[in-house]
Amino acid sequence: MSDQPYQSLINVLLEQQQAQSKLPPVARWNPPLSGDIDIHITSDGTWYHQNSAIQRQPLVKLFSTVLKREENDYFLVTPVEKWRIKVDDAPFIAVALDVHDKGSSSQALVFHCNTGDRIIASAFHPIRVKVRPQTGEPSPYILVRDNLEAKINRSVFYHLVELAEQSHDPDSTFYGVLSQGHFFRLE
Repeated sequence: MSDQPYQSLINVLLEQQQAQSKLPPVARWNPPLSGDIDIHITSDGTWYHQNSAIQRQPLVKLFSTVLKREENDYFLVTPVEKWRIKVDDAPFIAVALDVHDKGSSSQALVFHCNTGDRIIASAFHPIRVKVRPQTGEPSPYILVRDNLEAKINRSVFYHLVELAEQSHDPDSTFYGVLSQGHFFRLE
């Protein structure tokens, strides 16, 4: 029997284990608001402090591990501090895509973010596409963790479109992609 069908399951388990062991439990941290801090994440995923781009990627990665979203506000939190920051769109950007077990029922879409995070699209990490009403352009996202999303950059979205399959329900026909046994609409 081939080990290939089980590789995707192994990848998911490793991802969950790695995420649980490396990330602080920010969802459990609820200190009072300390105030606003002059950190801004632009729509292209660049982090700024006092209008200067943060050049040290390890610092951006560190900040991303203590990022929390509550409704439409984003915060950097510790057990005793909570600082509001500004985020233009999504705090992460999906910049690359790997496809494992392509074309099989165990196909896995693995997204790589600008912060080093790797996310496998699944029931726990769904892909969604928001269509901007003013332009009609699609804005695709994937859930990274705890209400935090990555915007899928244009080249990665084009890769998804190349992988798209046609599906339908009784009322319509649509296109989407399969990952970890879940179908995600791309329209």
